[in-house]
Amino acid sequence: MAPKNASPSPERKRLTDSGIEIRQVYGPDDLDSWDPDQQLGSPGQYPYTRGIRPDMYRGRLWTMRQYAGFGTAESTNERFKFLLGAGQTGLSCAFDLPTQMGYDSDHPRSEGEVGKVGVAIDSMADMRLLLAGLPLDQVTTSMTINATAAILLLFYQLVAEENGVDPKQLGGTIQNDILKEYVARGTYIYPPRPSMRLVTDTFSYCAEHLPAWNTISISGYHIREAGSTAVQEIAFTIANGIAYVDAALAAGLDVDAFAPRLSFFWNAHNNLFEEVAKYRAARRMWAKIMTERFGAKDKKSTLLRFHTQTGGSTLTAQQPENNIVRVTLQALAAALGGTQSLHTNGFDEALGLPTQRAAKVALRTQQIVGYESGIADTVDPLAGSWFVESLTDEVEKGAWEYLERIDAMGGAVDAIEAQYMQQEIEQAAYAYAKDIDSSEKIIVGVNKFVDEELETTEVFPIDPELQRSQVARVKRVRSERDQGAVDAALADMEAAARGTQNLLIPMKTALAAMATLGEVSDVLRGVFGEFHPNG
Repeated sequence: MAPKNASPSPERKRLTDSGIEIRQVYGPDDLDSWDPDQQLGSPGQYPYTRGIRPDMYRGRLWTMRQYAGFGTAESTNERFKFLLGAGQTGLSCAFDLPTQMGYDSDHPRSEGEVGKVGVAIDSMADMRLLLAGLPLDQVTTSMTINATAAILLLFYQLVAEENGVDPKQLGGTIQNDILKEYVARGTYIYPPRPSMRLVTDTFSYCAEHLPAWNTISISGYHIREAGSTAVQEIAFTIANGIAYVDAALAAGLDVDAFAPRLSFFWNAHNNLFEEVAKYRAARRMWAKIMTERFGAKDKKSTLLRFHTQTGGSTLTAQQPENNIVRVTLQALAAALGGTQSLHTNGFDEALGLPTQRAAKVALRTQQIVGYESGIADTVDPLAGSWFVESLTDEVEKGAWEYLERIDAMGGAVDAIEAQYMQQEIEQAAYAYAKDIDSSEKIIVGVNKFVDEELETTEVFPIDPELQRSQVARVKRVRSERDQGAVDAALADMEAAARGTQNLLIPMKTALAAMATLGEVSDVLRGVFGEFHPNG
């Protein structure tokens, strides 16, 4: 017991995950130089701090877009239909590692990875099975794919056309954000600069052929999963966004011809108020950048439209049902921050792919938040909170400081090549891990309130026959096609890669002739080379 006259120990500082100090109480003095008209405006009006639409969720809820993809195209198609039947309002597809890296399922480097972290797509034959029976003219589809994004988009378009759907009716998103692969995720194939050509060729192609398609989802999600702070997440992601706009302008595109189809992809972590502040700050920053830096005239070019996924790296294998609570908090943050679509993670994802039960609980979580919590009844319900507005300003200030440093380096591509973003993320991840190890940061079930006995949880099963059946299918495709037509189409694609023609035009011809994803990727490898970060 402490002596009666002992001085109380000083209260420890309270910090957000980005290191922003939180005061004990907030009041009007914390916003004494604050201009609400300049910083806030009204919902649906510049600078869109309060949301991109005047009515937000009073008009309609965010799109409930659960991420799915595993094994074969047939099994993923079944999961899509299950989720649509359970009330999901948009599709979201994960691809296996070989598909992401541009290898067919029978390539030696695909061994042991086929269908493991997503669905295997080698050719049009797989894409037909993946999309069988889905109303492509009514449902939007998001595809988490980057280095091979153009190929998967063209597969999607070709199948839609076979089913009589006008490409101008197709709605959806390809991630197509190659810069963050060099920063945080690693599923790149080619060096950064030719990869940027693929991105801008996709912008140009879609402006003409798929005008309703979102041509890129500039992703902070994976930057955050790699260990960044919330401030770093929006700073580095917006820096990448600036680089894409610069590249498109350098390729001769008009800003208002492509910028309305840019979209963003954010993470949602457990610090509720910092996450809400992050979304509000990012929206305000992008509006200013597009208006003041790039001179966009179309209002749609200035809107930061975004998808959110709850934080996979926050989920724990210990006491996995606790993750339902974490995901609920994160979904609440995304909705309070004004997301346009949302994926909620399964509670068992620290153990493996989500089981059907976990996927359904995850969908029900956001349905309960949307329909039962009352947060959709008014727009930006936290606006005007001294704490939230102050925190929004602090997050924005920290992000601008990062952007100034990146601009001084020459922009995001130069900063990535100099390893700047990667090193900043590594330092943040190390600091976070140290705080958990020292119990400075409490993770329930991990370093406090620990159960000695491990719970048993159903784990998603992996079918050992999957790879053999997928390999057999791609070999059958090669044996049954017109090889002369494929060879001619791939030769045309190689010529385009060595020249300046839009690559997606000959690429579509090759894929329609039943060229495989790996064959198309190999042609580009032969022209562009492969990227190796250490030289």
